Amino acid sequence: MHVHILGIAGTFMGGIAAIARAAGHRVTGSDQNVYPPMSTQLEALGIEITQGYDPRQLEPAPDVVVVGNVMSRGNPVVEALLASTIRYTSGPEWLADHVLRDRWVLAVAGTHGKTSTSSMLAWILDSAGLEPGFLIGGVPANFGVSARLGRAPYFVIEADEYDTAFFDKRAKFVHYRPRTALLNNLEFDHADIYPDVAAIERMFHQLVRTVPGDGRIIANARDPHLARALALGCWTPVEGFARSACPGARWTSEAAAGSDYSEFRVLEEGRERAVVRWPMIGAHNAENALGAIAAARHAGVPVEQAAAALAAFRGIKRRMEVIGRVRGITVYDDFAHHPTAIATTIDGLRRRVGSARIVAVLEPRSNTMRMGVHRDTLGPALAGADCVWLYEPADLGWKISEVTRSLGERARIAHDLDALVAGLAGALRAGDHVLIMSNGGFGGLHRRLLAALAALAGGAQAASAG
Repeated sequence: MHVHILGIAGTFMGGIAAIARAAGHRVTGSDQNVYPPMSTQLEALGIEITQGYDPRQLEPAPDVVVVGNVMSRGNPVVEALLASTIRYTSGPEWLADHVLRDRWVLAVAGTHGKTSTSSMLAWILDSAGLEPGFLIGGVPANFGVSARLGRAPYFVIEADEYDTAFFDKRAKFVHYRPRTALLNNLEFDHADIYPDVAAIERMFHQLVRTVPGDGRIIANARDPHLARALALGCWTPVEGFARSACPGARWTSEAAAGSDYSEFRVLEEGRERAVVRWPMIGAHNAENALGAIAAARHAGVPVEQAAAALAAFRGIKRRMEVIGRVRGITVYDDFAHHPTAIATTIDGLRRRVGSARIVAVLEPRSNTMRMGVHRDTLGPALAGADCVWLYEPADLGWKISEVTRSLGERARIAHDLDALVAGLAGALRAGDHVLIMSNGGFGGLHRRLLAALAALAGGAQAASAG
């Protein structure tokens, strides 16, 4: 089968391409901007890429066109596709029909932690010799790729609540039909497609409706929005988890007072089952791990074996990833863009670095951020940092000063990236931890800052030598 993918350069659609190629299909695709590393990854798989959306890419006609949700009406190739007789489908639907239909699907859903938890779960299953397939919205360091076909029956998928395609406005995850559903948390997000949190609860309930009665739902027992979604109707056994004991939590964690959670005990109904010692930090990651351990046990992996596997878990790119160190200054890249994720990320870093100075740098890039939905909660979320730099692009649509007022003298605003780099480089000092947060590339800020710090260090050395 010849599969042509529109919007192939995104992590999800690129993963679909890799899986389709591994399944033996001929795969081609296009996107507006295809650059390394995605372009080189796809080319290494023998996938021919077209830059742009010229309708001629549909000649000769492929057997099916898989349409990414980045595509919209009015796009030349979309209009040509609709005017033709070529069969088309969405990425989630193609995956469901051609891969997931015969698999034991373990789906990880939630506003936060999907990528991390999916990666942990895939690694646990892989360490147990099960060779799962997976499709994850990031690159787990243990695998080096975001997707693989794997060996039947197990398939781990990051189950996104964002819409499927311009012709299918349901959440992606309604297509996956999981046997094991892991529900991490639920908060208001994606304000561009959901009017309120109740709408997201109803969509999560659509996922709950697809889990069979002999399956399993692993749900965060502390989350009131998940509780409301489940209360709409549930026909599947539910196992609750939470970072500390609470009603309905079968799985909990326990760590030393003030711990950074690089070591914690796994408790089942209050009884110790295992101890996790791993490179990750933060109570939120411990909670993610509890869900992954419980989901893996449903697939047959003993708790002790799952905990041991996490000792070798190496994290995910862009999740508190150290990009470099210059002059004793450590620069991190993190995907956090929702206030809850920002607060938990800062808290995890604080537990690791103690009284060292944390400098938080934020780009308000997500659609929800740009709509100003989180303007009242961003300040409190950033309050754990010692210094905060906020980038305000010209087209933001609201004033970042609404956030900085609650942060007082700790906060700075930059209106262009050059000024941000220069301001940061001049203000940072040895021992600082710079946490750069964005769900995009942030204009290459991480590398530009490291280069500016290195240049300052070189200049200081030259002055000293002189």
